[in-house]
Amino acid sequence: MILILLGPPGAGKGTYSQRLIEAYKIPQISTGEILRTSVKNGTEMGTKAKGYMDKGLLVPDEIIVGIVSERIKDADCKNGFLLDGFPRTVEQANALGLIFEKSKLKLDSVINIIVKEDVLFKRLTGRRMCKVCGGNYNIYTLPSKVEGVCDKCEGALYQREDDKPETIERRLKVYAEQTAPLINYYKDKNILHDVVASEGSIEEIVEKIKTIIGK
Repeated sequence: MILILLGPPGAGKGTYSQRLIEAYKIPQISTGEILRTSVKNGTEMGTKAKGYMDKGLLVPDEIIVGIVSERIKDADCKNGFLLDGFPRTVEQANALGLIFEKSKLKLDSVINIIVKEDVLFKRLTGRRMCKVCGGNYNIYTLPSKVEGVCDKCEGALYQREDDKPETIERRLKVYAEQTAPLINYYKDKNILHDVVASEGSIEEIVEKIKTIIGK
């Protein structure tokens, strides 16, 4: 089973992905996490990507497509995988289609997560990440037990540069201009399904997605 989750920054793609990979026993391929790891480790790719990420801009296609192409060759992807945060442009989608064709893989479903912009802004500005273990929190919806301290490892929590208000405005604008066209791209292929996620619990949204996949 091969799935793609679409949706603007803060839509909850990472959270829903975790539930889905547990249910279907497939790995999550998150380009965001791969890039952040590369930035943290100071790799050549990470250094190139950092300037774009800090400004809330999209990382160039050649960097993203390359790491995804290599990742899906790993043994844990033999029964399928879930793509979270990729593709982000129609050009990336075309490149992904060529990779699938060459590898004889079939894309089963594209889930488009829909969330109101004011809800997105609050979610993003409230996000905090642990400097030690990478745990995710939100001061509004998922706060740590002790303010500024990770529940799991007691590491310090911080706000990522790309979650600051001025950067978020740019990220949402970039999404609307460059990523939103993917909705029509996959709709034309009759594999796109909308899921409204502005309201309802995480479990309720996940059940909606699982029902779509089951069909």
